[in-house]
Amino acid sequence: MNKRIFLLLMACCSVLYSFAQRKHAKKSKFPSYKGLVMAGYQGWFNAKGDGADRGWNHYGRVEQAKIGVEIWPEMGEYRKTYKTPFKLANGDPAYLFSSYDRSSVQLHFKWMKDYGIDGVFIQRFVANLKYRQGLNHNNKVLSTAFEAAAKNNRAVAVMYDFSGMIDGDEKLVIQDFKNLVDSLKITNMGNNQNYLYHNGKPLVALWGVGFNDNRKYNLKNVQYIIDFLKNDPVYGGCSILLGVPTQWRELKGDTQSDPELLETFKNADIIHPWFVGRFAEAGVPVMLERIRRDIAWCRENKVDYVPVVYPGFSWHNMRPRSPFDQIPRNRGQFFWKQLSGAIENGAEMIYIAMFDEVDEGTAIFKMSKNPPVGNVRFLTPEEDIPSDYYMYLSGFAGKMLRGEVPFQSNIPPPKGK
Repeated sequence: MNKRIFLLLMACCSVLYSFAQRKHAKKSKFPSYKGLVMAGYQGWFNAKGDGADRGWNHYGRVEQAKIGVEIWPEMGEYRKTYKTPFKLANGDPAYLFSSYDRSSVQLHFKWMKDYGIDGVFIQRFVANLKYRQGLNHNNKVLSTAFEAAAKNNRAVAVMYDFSGMIDGDEKLVIQDFKNLVDSLKITNMGNNQNYLYHNGKPLVALWGVGFNDNRKYNLKNVQYIIDFLKNDPVYGGCSILLGVPTQWRELKGDTQSDPELLETFKNADIIHPWFVGRFAEAGVPVMLERIRRDIAWCRENKVDYVPVVYPGFSWHNMRPRSPFDQIPRNRGQFFWKQLSGAIENGAEMIYIAMFDEVDEGTAIFKMSKNPPVGNVRFLTPEEDIPSDYYMYLSGFAGKMLRGEVPFQSNIPPPKGK
């Protein structure tokens, strides 16, 4: 046999063998993001005494009656709760949940099923991977999420958030992904698993690519991770979602001006621009035009696209100098204009920020109509709006996205009205 042909055959066999050894299952219950409404899931809340040894993480200095969240969760359905110094209007103590408790995550996934939210991207902050307590918490939440997803037939994917990452941490991300595949088996639970696939491959989200806010990592770090996730003979073969700035396409505004960014974006499977806090209700038409043009660019470059929608924004308790209720929800009108507008302008999938983020007032899960009283203020649903309205709207939008109900630009009324 000709030596050149022999070497070529050997190379082909080597490639085929390598692909055969990849650790991901070939299929998933969720083979594509298209047609799905997914939410971001922080899962980062702790309470003193929950066993995670992180205190009141992400709630603020609760023991000093200093709160750092804008929404008080509706607590009636949580199996395990933690007493705070805050008081309700009737004088009873107010309680909070911990994401570290399996029962809390299980309840959230039950709500996703009840309201038709297809699943969540579990946020995995690179900065937390360096600390034992943070990593332990994140792994427990992720493990419980997969268990709850299987029970409730919801999709789950991992989203690495690069906030706090530095040059060199790309190797930490790769090692963490290997551990998730080997130890938690996030992508190899069989061909009927709940990990979200896209283009027939496990979808891994990388958030924080191309922002010009003086981050301590660079594009080469990101490209190193992308190359591993796409091409590694054992752990590769993944689809990539890139979380990018609002003005990514023009390389302006919140985006680095590096033209190489656009080439990196073209190498992604899905582009996911960040819109939270970038506009209020009056700016929705401008944002929808941006979405329309973003989709046109993505179609031209054979990349898929998912817009971010959010119900409102506030972080006054975290940053007291900022306005309270900075971007009002307006009885769900702001949220619905984004959802319906994105679908009308060609979006094939939706990302909601966020399922549980009470910190910045973007949570869509059940919010208390009777939060603690005193020197702090909390966002509450308007008198005629139920506590679960934003989950209901999210599920209704999913049905509209898939053509299961007719498209409607007017906001659906709450159930029973």
